[in-house]
Amino acid sequence: MTIEQWLMIAVFIATFASLVKYQQVPERVFSVTVLLCLALSFVSVDDILANAVNPGLVTLVLLVICSFAFERTSILRRLSARVFNGSKIKSTLRLLVGTAFSSALMSNTAVVATLISTIKNNQLINPGKLLLPLSFAAILGGTLTLVGTSTNLIVNSLLIKQGYAGFGFFDFTLIGLVAFVLCLTVIIIRSPSLPEMQQDTHESNQYLLEAAVSSSSSLIGKSIEENGLRNLDSLFLVEIVRAGRLISPVTPDESVQARDKLIFSGDISKVLTLQQFDGLTLYAEQDDLLRDNLTEVLVKADSAIAGKTLKKAGFRARFDAAVVAVRREGCALSGKLGDIVLQSGDFLVLAVGQDFSTRTNLSKNFYILSGHQADNMLSGWRDHITVWGFIGAILVSVLTPLPLLSCLFVYLAVLIFSGALTVDEIKRRFPLEIWMIVLGALTLATSIENTGIATMLADNIEGFLHGHSVYLAFVVIFVLTLVMTELITNSAAAALAFPIAYNIALGLGVDPMPFVMAVAFAASGSFISPYGYQTNVMVYNAGNYQLSDFIRFGLPISIIYSVTVILMIPIVFPF
Repeated sequence: MTIEQWLMIAVFIATFASLVKYQQVPERVFSVTVLLCLALSFVSVDDILANAVNPGLVTLVLLVICSFAFERTSILRRLSARVFNGSKIKSTLRLLVGTAFSSALMSNTAVVATLISTIKNNQLINPGKLLLPLSFAAILGGTLTLVGTSTNLIVNSLLIKQGYAGFGFFDFTLIGLVAFVLCLTVIIIRSPSLPEMQQDTHESNQYLLEAAVSSSSSLIGKSIEENGLRNLDSLFLVEIVRAGRLISPVTPDESVQARDKLIFSGDISKVLTLQQFDGLTLYAEQDDLLRDNLTEVLVKADSAIAGKTLKKAGFRARFDAAVVAVRREGCALSGKLGDIVLQSGDFLVLAVGQDFSTRTNLSKNFYILSGHQADNMLSGWRDHITVWGFIGAILVSVLTPLPLLSCLFVYLAVLIFSGALTVDEIKRRFPLEIWMIVLGALTLATSIENTGIATMLADNIEGFLHGHSVYLAFVVIFVLTLVMTELITNSAAAALAFPIAYNIALGLGVDPMPFVMAVAFAASGSFISPYGYQTNVMVYNAGNYQLSDFIRFGLPISIIYSVTVILMIPIVFPF
């Protein structure tokens, strides 16, 4: 071996060790790897630039960007609202199956993030029995399609780098579906063994919001349960004001009627979720004020509006603002927003007009506390065009020769021109970390090839396994990647394991596809560590689990998943 090859091996080992030590910043580790490979002349600037615009990598980035709009549609809200209804087993099945198939088409982290609040607020099943299964269902769902998880797209990028056409959209589906059904069975059987979580009681000092039902609303005549108003993300329907009569508490079978005032309590940032319901008008919407930036104020002791209702205070004319929500410390507010008598010390969230900041009476009446950014949920035709546009882009890429990359470019253009996604949001949320990880992985693979390590590895593996089963090498690659994904992260594990698996397949003179598939599925199989997959981290914190909970619950699932995938891959993708 040459000095150059020894240095390349040292860089690879150092990259792996750094990923173990610095799990929270894999993009920085891979950035240093790229610089080292360039400084040691393992790659050229042209190599790095070519890797930066790899079609698989660009597809991954575009898919993440498009998901920013898709995750704000009503799809996840509708799924969340219909989960807990009926028996415990049916509700659990709806939750896990719905999560899996949603994760097959969109970001599984967005799916889990949306459902966590619904699970924690449900009164049917203890959240501790569901949060960990939720994460595992999202992971399994991500293995069903090419776009289900970033791991599949990263492996696809690396495969395209080797001159292959890349994966088809449903290449993962048969294997992933068998693994999902078997693992789901184990999850449901073992979920009662998970520890119960202490449920938080609903606090009375959250903001009170009001939404009016128009006479043409499609909600009319249907129950609260049927309309999906019962289990909203961080918003609770606490009262209904109907013809001057207060209905509280609101039962799930209570029917909605025209001109009802629905009173919600909860997280003010979720206010625009109510806009997704047909015929619901927020209190501040009556004044046609934009709610993109909300301002929180505290009513002063000597305020001119103290002791008056919002209607009598002439709030809109006085301050060029409309009240979106009201909160009073230590007291549960009730009734229509416009009829609440304001007191000094009340917290108000205002939708402000252009002249709000110029009003001279602000300092006399309020302490300006902070701005609130409402979650920009999509509604109406933008909601429909985002959902059906994504489905259309996928169908066109599957049913025609047009590649997914081209379809996503068109879809992104539609999102921008329709206003469903803004350029500012793309700049603010551009997936730079994912881009750096994949760029580092592609550069590392190029360096291994350029220094001759790939050829040497293939030759040595061929000699070492001469006369031994190819299947043994396949199993070793799967287990190696599985261990790596628990030690580092799924994306980093896929990036490091791919060049090893690919070159072992070449050394054995077999089709690399089964080995590449082993890397993709193993890198997604994080069921033991709370840190190997992002959804595991999310439920680990939300459910107050211990590491031992992950090991006890996840180990049997990991074994079933591994055995299933190891048996299925060679059947679907023969050596």
